[in-house]
Order: sequence, then structure tokens, then C-alpha cells
Amino acid sequence: MAAVAAIGKTKLHSGWLGTRDRDVTVTGVQLTTTHPPSLGSTSPWVEAVVPGTVMATLVKSKELPDPFYGMENESIIDIADSGRQWYTFWYFTTFQCKLSGTQHLDLNFRGINYYAEVYLNGHKKDIPRGMFRRHSLDVTDIVRDGENLLAVVVYPPDHPGSIPPQGGQGGDHEIGKDVTTQYVQGWDWMCPIRDRNTGIWDEVSIYVTGPVKIIDPHLVSSFYDNYKRVYLHATTELENRSTSVAECSLNIHVTTELEGNICLVEHLQTQHLSIPAGSRVQYTFPELFFYKPNLWWPNGMGKQALYNVVITVDVKGYGESDLWSQLFGFRKIESHIDDATGGRLFKVNGQPIFIRGGNWILSDGLLRLSEKRYKTDIKFHADMNFNMIRCWGGGLAERPEFYYYCDIYGLLVWQEFWITGDVDGRGVPVSNPNGPLDHDLFLLCARDTVKLLRNHPSLALWVGGNEQIPPDDINKALKQDLRLHPHFENSINGSGEYVENLKSVSKDPSQYLDGTRIYIQGSMWDGFANGKGDFTDGPYEIQNPEDFFKDDFYKYGFNPEVGSVGMPVAATIRATMLPEAWQIPLFNKVSDDYYEEVPNPVWEYHKYIPYSKPGNLHDQILLYGFPKDLDDFCLQAQLANYIQYRALLEGWTSRMWSKYTGVLIWKTQNPWTGLRGQFYDHLLDQTAGFYGCRCAAEPIHVQLNLATYSIEVVNTTSEELSDIAIEASVWDLDGTCPYYKVHENLSMPPKRTVPIAEMKYPKSRNPKPVYFLLLKLYHKSNFRIISRNFYWLHLSGGDYKLLEPYRKKRVSLKIISEVFIKGTTYEMHMNVKNTSAKPPPKTLTYQNHFTPKLGDGDFDIHSVDPQPDGADEKREFGFLQKIYRHFAKETDGLRVAEINGFDVGVAFFLHFAVHGVKKDHKEGEDTRILPVHYTDNYFSLVPGESMPIKITFEVPPGVTPRVTLQGWNYHGAHRVH
Repeated sequence: MAAVAAIGKTKLHSGWLGTRDRDVTVTGVQLTTTHPPSLGSTSPWVEAVVPGTVMATLVKSKELPDPFYGMENESIIDIADSGRQWYTFWYFTTFQCKLSGTQHLDLNFRGINYYAEVYLNGHKKDIPRGMFRRHSLDVTDIVRDGENLLAVVVYPPDHPGSIPPQGGQGGDHEIGKDVTTQYVQGWDWMCPIRDRNTGIWDEVSIYVTGPVKIIDPHLVSSFYDNYKRVYLHATTELENRSTSVAECSLNIHVTTELEGNICLVEHLQTQHLSIPAGSRVQYTFPELFFYKPNLWWPNGMGKQALYNVVITVDVKGYGESDLWSQLFGFRKIESHIDDATGGRLFKVNGQPIFIRGGNWILSDGLLRLSEKRYKTDIKFHADMNFNMIRCWGGGLAERPEFYYYCDIYGLLVWQEFWITGDVDGRGVPVSNPNGPLDHDLFLLCARDTVKLLRNHPSLALWVGGNEQIPPDDINKALKQDLRLHPHFENSINGSGEYVENLKSVSKDPSQYLDGTRIYIQGSMWDGFANGKGDFTDGPYEIQNPEDFFKDDFYKYGFNPEVGSVGMPVAATIRATMLPEAWQIPLFNKVSDDYYEEVPNPVWEYHKYIPYSKPGNLHDQILLYGFPKDLDDFCLQAQLANYIQYRALLEGWTSRMWSKYTGVLIWKTQNPWTGLRGQFYDHLLDQTAGFYGCRCAAEPIHVQLNLATYSIEVVNTTSEELSDIAIEASVWDLDGTCPYYKVHENLSMPPKRTVPIAEMKYPKSRNPKPVYFLLLKLYHKSNFRIISRNFYWLHLSGGDYKLLEPYRKKRVSLKIISEVFIKGTTYEMHMNVKNTSAKPPPKTLTYQNHFTPKLGDGDFDIHSVDPQPDGADEKREFGFLQKIYRHFAKETDGLRVAEINGFDVGVAFFLHFAVHGVKKDHKEGEDTRILPVHYTDNYFSLVPGESMPIKITFEVPPGVTPRVTLQGWNYHGAHRVH
């Protein structure tokens, strides 16, 4: 006999079957009583993907091809042509349950697109319209001991629309009539999604409670005395589902985790209350006081301290009836329109934060969402040193798992509601000027989304829509619903100092729907773009790198969208397209050495944008010469990606606070195999632009202003830097150092960008047409590197074609590596050294060093411990020995690999890759292990220089990992471990 069900949630994410509505010949009642489906050669039912869309299931079962491979999406019928029934879909599963006489069971759907009928053990319940709302069905009287049969038929959006021959932003815009995601009709970066994301797209669960249920608690922290005194406010709804008065003990306790998985109980409070039979009440706890709690900080500003808040309710005569828990961060986010720049300036815990981040659509166009994928996505953003993600209004209200990892990795989130200018009143043609047809449904979904997400510290602001504001009645309602509690309304006194609004208020802040975050009506209003709603975001194409630094590039303080190229590596093209699509673009000369790129039809379908603007910008790939094949083209594209995105962020940061308050790049990734605007592809392999951003967005950074050729230091931290120095060295293609300069006795104020000195090279006599520049910012006391930045440059009006013969240079490398294994997780620690020559005696290269600071499991190049001077060999081995002592893991030993060469010079544009070796390997199969986290990649080393790299990845069963190294002047894949 099955045991009585325990209190809490059980996910129903496995064992689902699915089929099209047209193939179901019995009713939902029959499916869940006398005619349950099964798999078989004659059965139309297949294994279903839940959570996921109809197409996710049909692709998994191979009834449909992968729509993101090559041109396969064109072979799949669109809902506009098939009719809605074609993508109306049945799902079926079973679950076990046994309730006691006083327990209750809810069947929960966290997201269905667009509406559904649910059948459980022969009983029908309706799920109403709306993609972004939760559904909780009390099935206590329907569920039975043992096996329960569940069937769900899901219907597509009412207005799926059609796709015009020319494509367009949001198709014919009909999708905007419904409260659903809008990108599914296609965009200039996205193919149409044929089923419009119909399906059970989010979590499904059963939830057991006792007589009293906890509903949507709200946690808020308030701050006093410069963040020394902090109060936690908590309000929750409680529902008594029994037929008698419930005498309850309501408990809240707050813990924080110490080292070694030990939890410290910070607070424990119990309150007693009576809840009448069959009623729902709201209860607000007395506030909890904390003195100097650890604060939650965004990425690059400090640690992401999180406390576990647990609320339980015990019912007299029953015991524990329900339990709710949430990781919570004490932090305060505020913003205002900055007088100096006109841009919106954000502060976290009283400290200004310069926003550098990106726009996000969603992780997968078939909504195959998972915690594992979210973890990789968000960690990639943190690895790029970003501090904000904007969830674009044509995509999703992102899921709690997305926000969980933003909480963990310190990414602030700008969450938009489901309005876009293209679809809602500003597109071509103009359509849906009044937004969705059902305004009440839109507001219901918005309020439910707020309740779902509001306890996450990473959530920074709500925005009404993308390049548009919601219709007047919706906008007015959102402004009212999301108004700030008086405690969070800040003012500036005459001296410019922040003043808390301490006026007495009767309503606790946790009783507001949110009350702590600002609501902005649209993405180009109130401190974003020109602040007035005019189309003043962008541009969305390749730029001259030096233009990002110029006065006339972008004149508004905060740019919510600026986009550019995003060509992936050649292996991704081969893995996602047939060989005929491996043809690189044609380069047609148009005038004055300007070339126009003409991509093949498959690349064009995948939204490729060129690396040139004839008449304005020479092709950034042809600067290196005409590529011979796909590998050449993609490698040269990576060089351009790195330069483009590093320059973009360095240009913005060069004017931190004087011209700009922030920038969000359009976009960081694609939800399919697109070929524009991305730092990693849909298979999760990074482009070189990823590492250009990682370099440029360091919290402390040394950089070259490409417009003035002055060296600048950026300090985004709240600490002053003193006793620091900058080493600038120029290296030519012959491996010599024609220019060397040390700038000493420097100090850097916090939150500032400071020009240090103008580079005298290449203004000196006989400058080389192509040269390398290495900038290193370091502590004078111990030569510890704070920031390192490597440039390849050409003289004004020149190009990089001399780098083509440089590919024949054979420069020696030595790689010392060790692997630490824990289960299926591999951590590989490399020390890569250019051994082609010893550093010139006049340089400090032999003294500068990186040393890892260990503790959080992530290598941090910007926060490192001093290391005593010593011989290079001793330092390299000591580095690995220190790591070995820290990680109590299996190791396969220290290895040394050498790549021999006979030339002296820079080891240029080195990049690692991890491949899997298995017995049943098929010819042409993509052998890459993905994703892989690298502390750096696409890096270069001058003679005598060494660098530590950490590589982390999961290894699939039956696969042996192999790490290879390639580079501009290292042909083929050199196995190094």
C-alpha cells in the first residue's frame, strides 16, 4: 500500500505521451477512464516533451525535422496554412497519490499556451486563456489512491496570424491580439515558429497540503542608518480549505549558509492566528530586525549573499500543513534620470552601477527550458562580466529558474511585459494600436507574473513594453499596481545627498503587489534612449571600432539596444547546415575598394548580417585578406567579433558618467541557429566576441581609446586604487619590442574612467604597418596583474593583410595542465607559456603574474592573491599544486605538452576546444563537448609571457575528453591534454 503523500510539490515532467488532436478518436473522459493511450507501432501516441511545445514533441519523435537545421523550417507547415487544429495537441500521463482524510491536492500548471481542457480520472476542468498565468486546480475530490490518469488538450493562440512573403517584424502582427509571446511570427533575427509555441510550456506539478495552504508570500527589506539596520517584511495569504476554524501557528525562520554546509539560524518567529472555515486571509508578520546583514550585490560589485526564508503553517490537530521557502537577498535598487547625461542611473545599496549587459529573448525557440540550460546561459553572462539582462517584451516573462541563477550570479534583470512597437501600433503596417483584445486578461497575467517573480533580488525593474508603451488603460493600471511604497521613494536634498523618506505610513511594504521596483512605461522612455519614445536605440550593424569612442557616435545617456554581428565558429555551421550551406559569402566589389557580401540562401534564412557597410565601412573580414574557405572565413570573423564588441564596451565605458550611464547589447544569444547578434551560438559554443566583452567589462580595466590613442583606466568599483602602474609594450611581426613604457605611481579614484597618457607609438619614426600592443595594469608592490589587454592594430587607412604571412610563424609554446575530476565534472587547469624567447630584460613581463584566488569554485582573474617572486618553472608548478590542495578531487596527473617552433614572436589568437572521443564515432559528427566554461579564450601571448586558464565542463557517459589548442599561427588542432 502506498504511503500517505508528504506535504509539498512533485513535478510531473516525465512519462508524458502526446499526439495531435486529429488522431484522437475517443473523448478526454474515455482517455482517463476506459481507454488510456499507450505507445506502439500502430499507436499515434509518442513520448512527449513536458515542459515544451507541440513542435518540441514532434521533433523529438522525428515526425518533424529539426526546424533550426538548415532550411528544414521551410518544410514544416505553418499554422496559418494548416489551421489551428493541426497544432491542437493532446498530452497524457499518470501519477501515484494517496491522501489522508484532511489533505488536499492541487494540480498546478505554471504555463500553458494558449488554453486547455484538463481531464483527470474522467472529470473535466477548463484552463482559461493566457500564456503568462499560473493555473492551480483543486483536485482533492477527483484524485484517487494509487494510479491517476491525466489528459490535457492544449489549443493554440486564437490569432496565430500568417507570415507575409517578405517576413517582417512579428509577421502580420495578428499574434498581438492575444496575451502570448510575439516573436513566434518571426523577426529580422528569427524564423517563424510554426506552432506559435503551443503547448504545456512550463512546469507541471501536484502539490499536497493540509487544511491550510500558503499562497504567494511577499518578502521586502527596508534599510536605515546606511544599511546597518535592516528589516525584513513578510506578508502571505492563507487559505483554510477545511470546514472548521483552523487554529494555526505561523512560523518564519531565516537562515544563512556558512562554510561546510552549516546553516546559521538568524531569526525564528512564531505567530498564532485563527482562520475561519473556507476563507482566505492575508497575514503580515511583525518585521524582523537584522544588524549589518550581508548584502546582495550585482556581478562585479561584491558577493551575492542569499538568505533562506522559510514560512510554515502548523494547524492544531493536524501538524505541519504547508511549507514555502525562498532564497532572498537584502538589497536596495533605485534609479533616477541623471542630470549630466540624461540617462537613467541605477544604484544598488547606495552605490552607482554602470550598466553593461545585453538583451535576452529566451533560451530556446521550442521552449525546451531546463535548469541546466538556464545555469549555463546565466553563467555565460556573468563570465562576460555583464551586470544586467533585459528580457525583451516580444519574448517571455522569464521563469523562476532563470531568476534563481540571476540571483546566484548577480545579474540584474529588466523584465518587460508583452508589448512591442512592431506588433502593437508602431509597426509596418500599423496594427493593434490598442494592444491585445482582452485588456483584463493582460493585466491578470501581469499581476500574476509579478507575484511569481517579485521575491528575487536580481529583478531590478518592470517595463511596459519594447519600443512602445501599453494602451492607456493598461499603462495606467500598471502604474497604479506597481507604484512604489513611500519608503522606496527617494529624494535629493539641497546638498545632493540621498535622504530616506521616513514619513509614517500605515501599510507595510510587503502588502504591496511589489512596491520596491520602479515601473517604466516603455524601453525608450524616462531615461532610456532619448527618453521620449522616439526610435533612438540602435544601430544594429557593424561599426568602425574607433567610432564607439567618438563624441558623435550615440548622444543619449542609456542605450537599451545596440547590435552588431555574430558569426559562430565553423564547427557550428557544419553541425547545423548541410554541406552546400558551407559556402562562404561572395565578395562583390562595388566601388573604391568597398565590397558587398552576398551570403548563400541558407545563411540569409538564418539572418546573417555582413561585416561591411559599402561606402562607410570596409569589410572587417577582408581586412585580413580574402578567406579561402569556411574555416578561414569563420576565424577571420572571430577576429572581427572580438575587436567589434571590445571596442563597443570600451567606447561606452570611456564616457562612464560623463556621457553614458549604461548600454545593453542587442543581443547576447539566439533562441535558434541564427547568425547575428550573439556571443554564443545555440549549441552553446562561444564566439570571440564573448571574450572581447569579458575583457572590456572587467570591474577594473586598462584600455586604449581608439579615437585618441590615449591609455585609460576604468575603475567601476567603490574602492580607490593606489600604488599601481601600467606597462605598455608594442610588439612587431618579427617578435621584437620597438616601444616600451611604464607609467608608475598611479592612483585611481572609485567609479571613474581616467586618461593616463597618450601612446607615443605609432607617432614615432618608422612605425610598423601592423603591430601588437600589450597593456598591463598591475600592483607595484608585488607585480600582480589587475588587468591585461592585448590589441592588434594597423596604421590609419591600413589593414591586417600582413597577418596572413604571419600565419607561417612557428612560435614555441609550453602547456602545463592538470585535470581534477568530480563525478562527471572536469576542471582543467592550464598554464600556457610562449617559450619562443625570454622576455627582454627591460620589460617586467617576467615579474607580472596571475594567481588564482580560490574559494567560490570560480576562477577570478580580477581578485587574486599575491605570490612571492621565484623562477618561472617554480611559479607554474606552484600554481597547480595550490589548486590541487584546494580541490579534494580525483586527478589524472600533471602533464606537459610542448608545441615546438623556430620563430620568435607573438602566439596570436590562441583558442582551446574540448572534444569527446567515443567508440561509436560517426564520420562528420560534431565531436565538441558543449558547453565549456573558459576563464579566457582567443588570447595571445608575447615572448616569455605565460597565462593560467581554467576550463570546466561536464563529460557525457562513455566519452573521453580531449583538449586541443589552435591559433592564428597554429594550424590544425594540437592536443594538449
